[in-house]
Amino acid sequence: MEDNKYLTVTSLNRYIKYKFDYDKNLKGILIEGEISNFKRHSRGHFYFTLKDEYSQISCMMFASSARSVNFSPKDGDKVYIKGDVQTYEAGGTYQIYVTSLKNAGLGDLYLKFEQLKKELSEAGLFDERFKKPIPKYPKVIGVITSETGAVIHDIMTTTSRRYPLVKIVLYPALVQGDTAKESIVAQIKKANQDNLADVLIVGRGGGSIEDLWPFNEKIVAMAIFDSKIPIISAVGHESDTTIADFVADKRAATPTAAAELATPNVIDIKDEIKKNIIQINRLIQNKLNDLSNMMLQIDKRLDTSSPVNRLNNELERLNVLKIRLNNSMNVKINNERVRLKHNYELLNKINNVLDNKNSNFKVLISKLNALNPLLIMDKGFSIAKKDDHIIRSVNDIKKDDTINLTLQDGVVLSRVIEVNKNGK
Repeated sequence: MEDNKYLTVTSLNRYIKYKFDYDKNLKGILIEGEISNFKRHSRGHFYFTLKDEYSQISCMMFASSARSVNFSPKDGDKVYIKGDVQTYEAGGTYQIYVTSLKNAGLGDLYLKFEQLKKELSEAGLFDERFKKPIPKYPKVIGVITSETGAVIHDIMTTTSRRYPLVKIVLYPALVQGDTAKESIVAQIKKANQDNLADVLIVGRGGGSIEDLWPFNEKIVAMAIFDSKIPIISAVGHESDTTIADFVADKRAATPTAAAELATPNVIDIKDEIKKNIIQINRLIQNKLNDLSNMMLQIDKRLDTSSPVNRLNNELERLNVLKIRLNNSMNVKINNERVRLKHNYELLNKINNVLDNKNSNFKVLISKLNALNPLLIMDKGFSIAKKDDHIIRSVNDIKKDDTINLTLQDGVVLSRVIEVNKNGK
C-alpha cells in the first residue's frame, strides 16, 4: 500500500480558505478596473466582473454596502473598489467582497464603443431608410454563428416548431477572439455571393463586453450595412447592445427571438387561412345575396314593365269592366225579364236599334252631302266672295269691285263690269 497521503477536495479548499482569511495583504485592498457583466439582485446586492486589459476577477457587493454607492454602475464603467478577497469553500472559487465602489470614469472599451457608435450614426448607417424589410415567408435562412454553440441549435429548434418549411443554412464563423471579426465579415460576404438565403441571422450567445466585441468592430458593421440580404442581429441578451444591433435591419434580444422574427408561426398561418376562408365565404354569400336581391328587383321591374305583364293587367282590367258590364246587363235583363222571354229577343231589339241608328245616320249623311258646297261645285257651281265674305246678294257688290270665284279645282279673280238686279 502506498505511503503517500492524499487530501480530499474539501481539505484542500479549506486550507486555501484559511490562507485567504489570514493573509492581511488580501484585506481592504484597493483595485482599479472596468465593470463587466453587471447584475443588480432584487434584494439590492451587486454582482459584476472587474477586469483590465489582461485579466478579470469576480466581485460581489452586499446590499448594505451597495446603498452607499452614489452612482448607477453599468458595464464599461471604470471604477475604484475596496474589498476583501475571499474563497468560496464549497465551489473552490474566489472573489472580492466589495465594501466601497467609486466611479473612475468610462472604461476604454466603452469609450471605443461610444466613439464608433457616434461615427456610424453620423454617417447614416443607423437610419431607418436603409433598413431592408424581413421577408414574411422565407424559404432559406442563413445563420452566421459558431457551428458548436447553442445558437444554431436554438434557431433550428425554433424554426422547426414555428415554420418547418424553411431551410437553415449554417455559415460557420468565429464569434469570439481576435480573428472573429474577419471570420464574421467573410461569412456575410459568402452568404451574399451564394444568394441562397432570403434573410440572414448573425449572432452568438451572451457574454462580457470583451466576448461581444467582434460585433462592435467597424468592418463587421460595414459588412452588415452592405449586405443585399436582410440581416437580423442576435448578439447577446436583452441588456447587451452592440454596434451590429444598430446597423442590422432588425435586432433580436436572443437567437431564439431572431428565429421568431425571421419566420411566421405555422399556427398563426393556419388561423389566418381559416379566418380568410370564413371571410371569403362571408363575402361570397353576401355577394350572392346582393345578386339575388338584385335579380328579384330586376324581375319585379320586368314584371311591372314587360308587355306581357301590361297586357295581363289590361286583360284583368277588361275582365273587371266586363264583369261590371255583365252585372249591369244582368240587372237590365232582370228588369226586362217580364217583357223579354229570351236573350235572343233582347239581341234582336238591339240589332233593330242599331239598324235604325245606321239608317238615321245614312239619312243625315245624305242631308249633309246635299248641303255640302263642295258637292254643288262638282255640278258646275262656284262660290263668290268679296273681301273673304260670301256674296249673297247683288247689293253686296258694285261695279269695278274685285271678287273671288271659288271653283272645285281653284280660285278665279274677277272684276265686276256691271250689276243687274233681277234683270233690271
